[in-house]
Amino acid sequence: MAQESHSKIEEPSVPIRDGIISILESIQADHGYLPEAELKKVAKETGKSLVDIYGVATFYKSFSLKPRGKHLVCVCLGTACHVRGGPNIQKEFETQLGIKPGDTTEDKKFTLETVACLGACALGPIVVSDGHYFSKVVTPKVKQIIKKTDEGLDRVEIKTDERIFPLEISCARCNHTLMDSEHKIDEYPSIKVTSSFERKHGWLRLSSLYGSFNTESEYEIPQGVVVNFFCPHCHAELRGGALCPECSSITVPMVVRGGGMVQICSKRGCKWHILDLAEINF
Repeated sequence: MAQESHSKIEEPSVPIRDGIISILESIQADHGYLPEAELKKVAKETGKSLVDIYGVATFYKSFSLKPRGKHLVCVCLGTACHVRGGPNIQKEFETQLGIKPGDTTEDKKFTLETVACLGACALGPIVVSDGHYFSKVVTPKVKQIIKKTDEGLDRVEIKTDERIFPLEISCARCNHTLMDSEHKIDEYPSIKVTSSFERKHGWLRLSSLYGSFNTESEYEIPQGVVVNFFCPHCHAELRGGALCPECSSITVPMVVRGGGMVQICSKRGCKWHILDLAEINF
């Protein structure tokens, strides 16, 4: 059998990438996508070539050159998902939404896309809707996914949802607790950090319930803004070594009491988070 030839897409070089990503994130937060006129403006003001700007815009999956709907649905068509019925799932979404991959419904509610691989091959076919993973999807489940997405996937019942549970968090640098028992969110002690963005500097409190995205802050944080997190005790910046796989923003690491690490995305509105309990000894 002849081997398929795959061209390798290389990540833009660091000098080109640095600074451009934050500019493009700001533009997309304002417009919902990256208009051509804005990309030309960025090229002119930064002195970079339009080819370089487009290189960054097309390399990172979080950017879109076309207007997107309120909800983004991605169907995995990687090898494992493909052989388990991925194309059938794609066709069912096309039928239910009345659009093809890359298109947006007329009411601007849904954008449908396909992706080569989501890295969860054992759980295929995989569908990701607004950042939420649905595993082993079958065609009858497609309509349900669309309905749940339209209603709001981030709506959770704190007291009854078994996916929601409390964590005790410490600074990843000095190991000092970040728990604030005097200020509760979701009826549990909050996680208190210091934050900065757009020349503003103040306190930020996060829910300590894993799976809850409720926060309170000294200053209102606009959607799409990347926030810098700092420990209120040692004042070190809580900055991860990897980028968010959803939007390529900096990740924020925090230590879980008893072992392990929780990481969240630093971009306001991005729901990516991960809990690694590999180091806990039961």
